[in-house]
Amino acid sequence: MRLRRQTLSFALSATLLLTSAEYADSAPRKTHIVVLGAVRKVAYSKAGDPAGAAPGENELKIRALLVDGILKEWTTGDAHDVTDRSFVVRRALRLNDGLPQDKFGNKPGDSQEKWVWQRGPWLLVDRVTGHAIPLKLPDYDPAISRPSWFRDYAAYCGVTASGKSLYAVVAQIAARKPILAKKLAALSRTDEAAPVCAPPEWQREPLRVTFHPAGKDPVGFDIAPGSAVLVEDSSDDAETAPTAQKDRPN
Repeated sequence: MRLRRQTLSFALSATLLLTSAEYADSAPRKTHIVVLGAVRKVAYSKAGDPAGAAPGENELKIRALLVDGILKEWTTGDAHDVTDRSFVVRRALRLNDGLPQDKFGNKPGDSQEKWVWQRGPWLLVDRVTGHAIPLKLPDYDPAISRPSWFRDYAAYCGVTASGKSLYAVVAQIAARKPILAKKLAALSRTDEAAPVCAPPEWQREPLRVTFHPAGKDPVGFDIAPGSAVLVEDSSDDAETAPTAQKDRPN
């Protein structure tokens, strides 16, 4: 009799465990609320900002990136929807510009911090998981590169590591190497205020992008469309996507 009771108890426990596991698998995942807040203006620090500034630009328009009502990042500029759940936007940085010998205030222990606003890297934001991942765009130069977004492609004028050559670059999110990298011209930074390259222009069918380097004729390139390498994970724990490699043109 005792053995029968133990067997029934074990079977009941196993049934409860399996039912709990099935319920956990079928339970809906937490839904995050990801929004960009209202625009506000802050004093923009041109000094030391590698992104540079437009002539007469003394203010930066920023918006808060809020996840479930909590501030995650500050952003600036327009956002671009990559898919119905992912978008890219540029981060706004608040940097401590105080020197060790600087002192703000007259009392002992007063703060040596001096906060300034500047432009930062691009972020890939997932509305489902609430994650914001910095994008590493190849040959990206904050002072020159002005990405023009289409689907999950970013077209911009890039600069080689030596800083001597201007390249036409098309990068695809989550790909390690650019799908297009062609030299446009030698790079001269004699006039920092003059634009080196206007924003590229996209054409859908056939897929084509045209670059406009300053002082030169426009240059167009056909892009072979491929499947998007951006993989959006349904798990709240995943923050990175698999990468795909492509050979860089000579």
